[in-house]
Amino acid sequence: MVPVGKACNTAINYFFSTTGPKNNPEKHNKAARKKLVKVLSKITPGSYVGMPKDQANGLVIGFNHPSLGEIARILTMKIDIMGEKPMYFPVNLPWYEALAPNFDRIKRLGIIITPTITPSTWRKMALKEGSRKYEAGNRLKHEFRNIYTDLSTEAMRKGGVIFVAPSATRQATVFKNEKVYKQKEDIIPTMSVLALRLYKNPEMKCDFLPMAVLPPKGYKRGLNFRKKYRLIPGKIMTAKYIREKYFKTKNPKRLDGFDYEFHQRLADELPRKFWY
Repeated sequence: MVPVGKACNTAINYFFSTTGPKNNPEKHNKAARKKLVKVLSKITPGSYVGMPKDQANGLVIGFNHPSLGEIARILTMKIDIMGEKPMYFPVNLPWYEALAPNFDRIKRLGIIITPTITPSTWRKMALKEGSRKYEAGNRLKHEFRNIYTDLSTEAMRKGGVIFVAPSATRQATVFKNEKVYKQKEDIIPTMSVLALRLYKNPEMKCDFLPMAVLPPKGYKRGLNFRKKYRLIPGKIMTAKYIREKYFKTKNPKRLDGFDYEFHQRLADELPRKFWY
């Protein structure tokens, strides 16, 4: 992970060192973003026809996460068509540690990264339950989650955009397995937890957009250089729709069915083999 992080830092430094004018930060940032889109479009190509450009409300975009490849395509898409709209992106802790030295320059590209500990990383940490390290790690997970939800609320107030992988880790299909799809096994409540937090404020105006990632044939779990991905917008769930359907009581503790509906809207845009 560290070598990949170093490569990302080298690329970020390249985009800023080879553009200008250095004495005009606003123009310099735009030039760096333009060059980044041009380069990434060649080495990590993607299609994002139909993705919203001028969304007035804040936008939570949830996507299936079959590989690392879609991350590069998503960043290209965001910088290309959403410009300076603030974007918050949760990044797995090892990646965050690698990218943190360039936090300010990444922010100048319009991207604010926040640390998270994914289920996969938590398993790799192999901490003994009940131990001091386990308890410290658990506290850190919750602190990261609280930081992210606070930043998410701020982003939505500003009409920004948040990208979230509901699976919280790389997963070949939208639903983890057939049991989850058939609602015989619980689904991870990533999207509903976020919705509950955001809609605590009755004035909050933000929509939820499922964005289906269709990887290229023969794709691997990595970046899949020079292979084209498709980012396909699904049927949007507006703030009005969500409040009317899922917030029938004043302060619900959970949103039964919300995560399943969001996953299904994702799946509807993909071939059946990507469902579960």
